[in-house]
Amino acid sequence: MLESQTIHLTPDDAFRALSNSRRRQIILSLSQSENAVSARGLAREIAALENEIDPDQVTGEQRSRVYIGLIQSHLGLLDDLGVIEFNDRTKQVTATDETQPLASYIQQLKRNCQSTRGDA
Repeated sequence: MLESQTIHLTPDDAFRALSNSRRRQIILSLSQSENAVSARGLAREIAALENEIDPDQVTGEQRSRVYIGLIQSHLGLLDDLGVIEFNDRTKQVTATDETQPLASYIQQLKRNCQSTRGDA
């Protein structure tokens, strides 16, 4: 069962924020950081996950591909929804009050989905 945490988004906006794996990873990453994170750092982390490699093994091309998507699409959308704060000038990303509740839902859903995979 999902923990009850208030999210100040419409259901459509919450689903929109969570509908993409890169946006979910941004939310999860920021929920674990007390400080601002660079878009470049997020891109490297996400590229490592997508390619199933250590972050130290991410190539410039892999990171750039993710970085472009983050800058052109995902970070702006999440900022517009109030899920994160993205400073377009410095390319720094910080959590908001909405980040942690959404991250909790993502983590709970991942646990529940993983625990039922073999049950079908």
